[in-house]
Amino acid sequence: MTYIRNTKHRRAVRIHSSIAASAIALSLQPLAVAQEADQPLPRIEVRSERGESFKADAVSSPKFVRPLLDTPQTVTVIRPELLRQTGATSLTEALRNTPGVGTFNVGENGNSQSGDAVYMRGVSSASSIFVDNIRDTGAVTRDMFNVEQVEVFKGPAAADNGRGAAAGYINLESKSASMTDAFGSSVGYGSGNQKRVTADLNRAIDTGTGSAFRLNLMKQQSGVPGRHNAQENRWGISPTIAYGLGTPTRVQLYYTHIEQDNVPDGGIPTVGLAGFYSSSAAARTAPEVGRANFYGLVSDYNRVRSDMATLRVDHDFGSSLSLRNTTRYGQTTQHQILAAPYFADGAPGSLNTTSPNRGNWTVERIRQAKDIENEIWTNQTNLRASFGTGLVKHTVIGGLELTREQQRNQLYNGTGRNQLPPANLYAPNPGQSPLTTLGRNGGYSLGSTDTISPYLADSIDVGSQWQFSAALRVDRYRTDFRSVTATGAASTASKSGVLTNWKLAALYKPVPIGSIYLAYATSQQPPGGATFSLNAASASSADNPRFDPQQTKTWELGSKWEVFDRKLALNAALFRTDISNEIKQDATDSTLFVQSGSKRAQGVELGASGNITPAWAVSGGLALVNTSVTSGSAAQQGAQLNWSPRLSFTGWTSYQLSPSLLVGGGARYVDSMVRSLNNAAGATTNMSGVPSYWVFDAMLAYTLTPRASLQLNLYNLADRKYVAALNNSGARYIPGTPRSAVLALNLKY
Repeated sequence: MTYIRNTKHRRAVRIHSSIAASAIALSLQPLAVAQEADQPLPRIEVRSERGESFKADAVSSPKFVRPLLDTPQTVTVIRPELLRQTGATSLTEALRNTPGVGTFNVGENGNSQSGDAVYMRGVSSASSIFVDNIRDTGAVTRDMFNVEQVEVFKGPAAADNGRGAAAGYINLESKSASMTDAFGSSVGYGSGNQKRVTADLNRAIDTGTGSAFRLNLMKQQSGVPGRHNAQENRWGISPTIAYGLGTPTRVQLYYTHIEQDNVPDGGIPTVGLAGFYSSSAAARTAPEVGRANFYGLVSDYNRVRSDMATLRVDHDFGSSLSLRNTTRYGQTTQHQILAAPYFADGAPGSLNTTSPNRGNWTVERIRQAKDIENEIWTNQTNLRASFGTGLVKHTVIGGLELTREQQRNQLYNGTGRNQLPPANLYAPNPGQSPLTTLGRNGGYSLGSTDTISPYLADSIDVGSQWQFSAALRVDRYRTDFRSVTATGAASTASKSGVLTNWKLAALYKPVPIGSIYLAYATSQQPPGGATFSLNAASASSADNPRFDPQQTKTWELGSKWEVFDRKLALNAALFRTDISNEIKQDATDSTLFVQSGSKRAQGVELGASGNITPAWAVSGGLALVNTSVTSGSAAQQGAQLNWSPRLSFTGWTSYQLSPSLLVGGGARYVDSMVRSLNNAAGATTNMSGVPSYWVFDAMLAYTLTPRASLQLNLYNLADRKYVAALNNSGARYIPGTPRSAVLALNLKY
């Protein structure tokens, strides 16, 4: 038999008085509002009949030298106007504005996902999240308070950023200082006792030296609408100092500090949902549990601390030669204790339905602990040169990236099953006490990856209608892993090699407002590349150092257009992605695992962003993606890839009815998804996947004065009950947000 493995595996606190006081003090300063083109600050202006636009013209990376219209790749840019109108405060919420991308998976029973566990085209992209084009490690929730825009790149792009990125990557552009005096603040309250305040100050210090200062503040103290006990509490501060703005040499030093103190949500049992299956006839006919039920303990917590310091230096030698050097140190620590419902069909005590009274049924809980520290040191040097001869013009990008990444995991006693009292299935008690003591047992694992990465790219213009581009990146890497058990037994493993990735594209412009392109790109993910761990003991693990890197290649044929006086951007693309070197069981020797497995994702993606009229703004996208196992076992051959909806749609539109009144609304559709690589007709245990769903939202904004406005966001207008995320076994899920609202007062000076 041939078998293929899927290798991609609160406490309430008062709002800090110091932050609130700072926001009030800053709001009293009569600051003028402006914007510098090369250092964009969110627009702060009185709304007029022109409304707002969601259209972006370019991305922030210096490696992309052309506007989006002439970029031969599917790229979705989520602008600050769209983030503000939709009320997105986290990366997960922001990604609802691009189709086929989301946090659909809760994780395994023994290790719940946390933070931005993003899937894209059937592949986990959690290790392919970047901030200012530098990899950002850690399974944490990323806040939008210091983010200018979110850039989603579809398709493999290891030529841009190195290892990984099998289905794409996500980049968050940080807010930067400019020669502007401006201040904005927002105070919001909503369903589930959501409370949030942000402040954004930019001040020009000295126009002669081009020095400026920017400060972003955030404090959130929130429950979760529709969920008892769960909390999302965090605060953050991000100061920026800039020097030399508007001169050939520009320096920016910025720092971001975020702390989170949450009560995590392990989800609720899938008992009673349509499609639920159990060997117990009583369980198969049982009603749903309450969607507000909390199966964790009040003592559960998820504490995160994140620090990121960045120094960026830009120098223009002239109009055709420029240099950028970026140095960053980042550290993220996460300590989480989580109790979640657990049941394996037929396992003694896991789901007890023996009582004729359903009120006495119980569900076993599993206890999980995370104690992880991620650290990164990196330096990027990027040189850009432009030159030409006759009708041929070149823009060459060359650079070198040096990176050291490290992850440390502490091991605990008192985790797993039988550590907590069972919970009543329909009336869980979060106030119960654990049966055993939880604590570090002295065991740990430590993984690190060192990378040296030179890269070179050339964008060639031939006349006014033809453009060609090519990029090459070589990553020389070494991953070292050390594991120590509670008894002191140690094991080590290492993996090193060279990854060579590239991309090619040809683009034709029949008219200045349109382009047609054909592109090809590759990526590779070596063992340990996403997990910082190596597992030489497991013959079937994708992190076994004896295996070669997973390989990905993508073809994309697309077209982009700017219509309505270039105010509305349209794009369409056909793509095919093939992933090879997947791990599968040998057809004749069940103890042998080989790398002849493969997967495929292919389809079409459509998008639109911008203005139909000066007052009418739109943003939307549709993705039709067919995924399959192209080489695997008989039970998996041709099966749909897990966590990949075949059809997904997202749309948002707003209209400026008057100078004071802006209205908006949107819809999201996510098709059904499977949780495992299996082409069986139905589930044999629990839920086989996530059912499809529609969600509708709305927004109303009213300008009270030139400096103050109110914004009301309404979510899930139809109060649709849906599964937002499911765990790997199909036993528990995170319910979608019920009908809820947030009202915010926005100030600007």
